[in-house]
Amino acid sequence: MTPSSLCVLGDYAWDVLIRTNSELLRGGDTFGEVVLLPGGSAANVAVWAARAGTAVTFVGKIGRDQMGMLAREELVREGVEHRLIETDAHVTGSVAVFVDHTGERSMVSGHGADFYLLPSELPRPSIVGASHLHLTAWSFFTDPPRSAAREAARVAKNSGATISFDPGSFQMIGDMGVETFLEVSTDIGVDVFLPNKEEAAVLTGSSEPEVAAERLSRLFDGALIVMKLDADGALVCENGLMHRVPPTSNRLVDATGAGDSFAGAFLSRWLKGDDSVDAAGFAVGVAEWVIEHPGARPAPDAALSAVLARP
Repeated sequence: MTPSSLCVLGDYAWDVLIRTNSELLRGGDTFGEVVLLPGGSAANVAVWAARAGTAVTFVGKIGRDQMGMLAREELVREGVEHRLIETDAHVTGSVAVFVDHTGERSMVSGHGADFYLLPSELPRPSIVGASHLHLTAWSFFTDPPRSAAREAARVAKNSGATISFDPGSFQMIGDMGVETFLEVSTDIGVDVFLPNKEEAAVLTGSSEPEVAAERLSRLFDGALIVMKLDADGALVCENGLMHRVPPTSNRLVDATGAGDSFAGAFLSRWLKGDDSVDAAGFAVGVAEWVIEHPGARPAPDAALSAVLARP
């Protein structure tokens, strides 16, 4: 792999994490925790791939503001090369993340600078120089930035790169319309498709993971399907063969960013030549560590180091 083997394009946003100690009462008050944490689905993937030892370049758009400056500093600290486009017209993205007393999360996304990336702003040498491009559906639900993401995919394919795609949100797919979503995503040359079980179900009409995976493989022209099954591990569908990857633990504290950590960890191993099932097993272990900690990018500890060191 070249030094810029992986390019991740998409959203950088700050998560305003709101965790309650009890059930949130409508119109009432409760104690809890409110913290500001780095996030954004695409940026999360880039950081987790870097933590797993892969050279990563992140492409995104931020505001020329304090949060944008902190975004640059955070990516540098994580060892992620960045090609950030700055704007005075929009603030750096932010997301309100509500985590209830059971660990389940709900999100409200603001339309920050990341939603206004234009094709003319793409750092094309960074895309051409990468052997793989990762995109998330958060760059496809509106236009902009959809046209920029699709142009990036075209540039990547023309330079011989492979492409992975995360469908992002089953609710947003439903709001956009399944047919429209597939129209703008199935023609970009996806090689690896990384849905969770809810996204797979809404895209295929089947809640049975194996059935959904087979249908997705046909919709995305034979792509490798790596499906996140939460507490049940993962499912890999490759060349018509199904492989279940079992979980090793299930201690949910906060599900924020678990899917992104899975994608970054999977790509880090798959791009280095690991078997897709082995790469998925590694990704399950990383995601399990993430859900045991608050936020999408918890500070590494000895337990994470042990997970990342697994062969």
